[in-house]
Amino acid sequence: MKPFLRSAIAGVSLICSTHAMAEIAVIVNPKNPATRMFSEQASQFFMGKSSMFVPFDQSEKSAIRADFYQKIAGKDISQVKANWAKLVFTGKATPPAELHSSADVKKAVAADVNGIGYIEKSAVDDTVKVILTIP
Repeated sequence: MKPFLRSAIAGVSLICSTHAMAEIAVIVNPKNPATRMFSEQASQFFMGKSSMFVPFDQSEKSAIRADFYQKIAGKDISQVKANWAKLVFTGKATPPAELHSSADVKKAVAADVNGIGYIEKSAVDDTVKVILTIP
């Protein structure tokens, strides 16, 4: 096999495995009646456009947070911060509680029937319910 072809195959394999690891699960409390959600709906809760759920956010510096907002809202972290600064300044909304890890988000959602959060799909267990998977 030619070196270029081997490199290309290795690159595709790396992209596929990285993509598979990057799946994000939007989670709620198992007692929450919600069963499914679209990305646009999740965006509303995490961007302050709806107060139906209590959102729990990941740490500002975490890779999952940047990936999550890019995928559900098409925004980078600085755009998300600007959005929240405007909402807070005008008194229209309070930003989501920022937690340190997926384990903390999962624990907070499991303890709040109205809670919503996002974690790595691989971290999901029976303490939470997945209502959206983001590839």
